[in-house]
Amino acid sequence: MIRIELVRAWPQRHQSMSIELADGATVADALDAGGWRLDAEFVGLAVFGQAATPATVLHAGDRIELLRGLRLDPKQARRLRAARAKGKP
Repeated sequence: MIRIELVRAWPQRHQSMSIELADGATVADALDAGGWRLDAEFVGLAVFGQAATPATVLHAGDRIELLRGLRLDPKQARRLRAARAKGKP
């Protein structure tokens, strides 16, 4: 048996749970065991920040992260912050 952690987050809160799975379990197995799924809000998966698929095989201690879609392109967000900083005295 292996123990893994499932994590998902919103702007002001997060949720996590630890579950035990059989050796050789996949991300899809973990999502099923936790009762979580990808939907309109959570559109991607990662294991410790590295892109994953439902078929990704898990190892003891892995952390599966459900990822939300980006609201703004990171490069554009940086440009907006820089523009606001220039406008301040």
